[in-house]
Parts: sequence; structure tokens; C-alpha cells
Amino acid sequence: MGRHASYYYAFFRIVFGFMFLLHGTQKFLNFPASDKWAGIPSGMPFVGGLLEIVCGLFIMVGFYTAIAAFVASGQMAVAYFMYHQPGGALPRTNGGELAVAYCFAFLYIASRGSGVLSLDAMIRPNKGTTPY
Repeated sequence: MGRHASYYYAFFRIVFGFMFLLHGTQKFLNFPASDKWAGIPSGMPFVGGLLEIVCGLFIMVGFYTAIAAFVASGQMAVAYFMYHQPGGALPRTNGGELAVAYCFAFLYIASRGSGVLSLDAMIRPNKGTTPY
């Protein structure tokens, strides 16, 4: 591994957490603006949006990252099988590529933990790279 690998991973974690957070803010606050969402969602989109905000924020700032990323990975697996897979067998043809990509990115983050540049590393300096 290169000497900057831990910082590349931190950048990866922060970017994916931020992007996931934006999915939730779009559902609740219509930010960034979208014609698809109008008002507070109900049912499964409400639960999904709430998880996207909480897990996205936790992953981005590196707070209980392994747990948040594991939950987010599971959410993306559920989203794929509930909403995309019925539209066809392959992610490329059923519109589920992003859900699959998020699922496996978050599974990787869950296995690596918070790492450097995280709240966990600041709170528990000797355990910043452990999964919790």
C-alpha cells in the first residue's frame, strides 16, 4: 500500500457518505432540487430517506462508520431487490446499477471502519482504524 492509502480511503468514505446524504436531503428537503420529490415522503421512501440522511452523515464524518455503512449497504440491497430487480435480471437493464454500486461500496466501508480523518479517530485515537 502507498503511504497515502489511508487518506485515499478517507476521501472515498467522505465522498460516498456525502452523496448518500444528498439522496436523503433530496427526499425531505428537495435539495438538490428534483421534480421527482414533492413534500415529505411516506412509507418506504420515508424510511429510506431517513436512513440516507443519518447513515450518510455518520459515514461522511466517520462516526460509528462500520455500523452505519452496514445498515446503508443493507438498505441498498433491499432497494435493489424491491424496486429494481423486478424490472429485469441485470442491473444495467433494470436501472439498479447505482444501488448495487452503493451496496458494495458501503460493504467495503463497513469492513474497513472509520479510518483517518474521522470523528471516531478523534474520539478514540488508538482505535480510529478499527471497524467501530
